[in-house]
Amino acid sequence: MKYLFGPVNSRRLGLSQGIDLLTIKTCNYDCIYCEIGPTKIHTCERKEYTPTADIIAEIDELLAEKDADKPIDVFTITATGEPTLHTGLKAVIKHIKQNTGKPVVVLTNGAMFDRADVRQDLMEADIVIPSLDSARDDSFRRIDRPAACVNLPEIILGLGTFCREFSGQVWLEVLLVKNINDSKDDIKALQEAINVIKPDRTQLNTVARPPLEPFARPLNEEELNNIAGQLPGHVEIIARFAKKDRKNPRLPNPDEILTMLVRRPCTISDISEALNLETKATCQLMDKLIAKGEVITMSHQGKTYYQPPHSA
Repeated sequence: MKYLFGPVNSRRLGLSQGIDLLTIKTCNYDCIYCEIGPTKIHTCERKEYTPTADIIAEIDELLAEKDADKPIDVFTITATGEPTLHTGLKAVIKHIKQNTGKPVVVLTNGAMFDRADVRQDLMEADIVIPSLDSARDDSFRRIDRPAACVNLPEIILGLGTFCREFSGQVWLEVLLVKNINDSKDDIKALQEAINVIKPDRTQLNTVARPPLEPFARPLNEEELNNIAGQLPGHVEIIARFAKKDRKNPRLPNPDEILTMLVRRPCTISDISEALNLETKATCQLMDKLIAKGEVITMSHQGKTYYQPPHSA
């Protein structure tokens, strides 16, 4: 499938069926930590970048399969870029809600929340996870490298408006990069912004996979815990520092793995845990895919990551 991927095991959401609204990286940010490469179309223009009817057709195809081996917990809408740029977002959410009993989650960078039409398009979702990496303009521009059309104070006010209007859950994600957006002034600004936004929870993350820029370095667990203690409301750390035990792992499927790797580079551990695969069999399959030239490897912080050749 072109737009659907997974389902994958999500540490936040359970078994998540992914829906990618964009196929070329189209975004109003060009984040230094992005794991899917540089932004190709840097814009704030909303339009139908991909055929919404094709996305809905793939969803219907999935639902028609009624695959008992893939009991989906949630449908997660994301994009190769920013999903709220796609004007078909509301139609996709509505179609899922009308045809399944499953919750819909939307992952977004939050940059369009100053727009009433974007906030309205998200109203039928169950969980919206916007990002706010910095509440200081200098740090914001260093880490997210927004398009000229993006205005940080308006984003913060828009996020606050959405939290008041929205009947579902809002989980605000903050990704911290060493010496970029983790200073005392940055944390103080985040405190003030979170008090304005009032999300249901704030989730702290840091760099994990190979970033777009090599100078984007992660914080350690102690540093994240320290910052978490300074922020208001319900705060949790979602950066992964420990592995979880898995039950009944499956044999790997190459198409399933390649579909995931197109969207982000992964280690063997990432692949095995996300898709609940046998680790040894996954290693053997990855060796075969490398030999065929379908996958290449790269090293980041002492770990080996796999990705398709075209994303190198």
